[in-house]
Amino acid sequence: MTRAYSLDLRERVVSRVASGEPVRSVAALFDISVSCVVKWSLRYRATGSVAPGKIGGHKRVILSAHRDWILARIEEPNLTLRGLKAELAERGVSVSYGALWNFVHAHGKSFKKNRAAVRTKPRAHSAAARSMEEVSKPD
Repeated sequence: MTRAYSLDLRERVVSRVASGEPVRSVAALFDISVSCVVKWSLRYRATGSVAPGKIGGHKRVILSAHRDWILARIEEPNLTLRGLKAELAERGVSVSYGALWNFVHAHGKSFKKNRAAVRTKPRAHSAAARSMEEVSKPD
């Protein structure tokens, strides 16, 4: 990730612009973009400082207020993330699929199929299982 330019450079650039030099010549002199010079000058006029603003920060999780309900709802079978997203929309919570997945993943939950349960069921296209008498019938 890029870092902000030094405060010393910013102050020298803004002082040149404030003294009346054209923005383009100041940008060429310090080998920076014209937009940097303009933005720093605007920041100085608005706030009186050329210090950079905060970069990054903590993003508040929208779903934290609904944590208990979501975790209880996840425990129920046959629930998909898209279904959970639709239920949240009915409750008035607008959230993206990705944000919902990140929330569920952060709490160690998964939507993987239960393979053991799938194996124990007879296949839909196969014939019904025969009884023991049919299988062991003497010929």
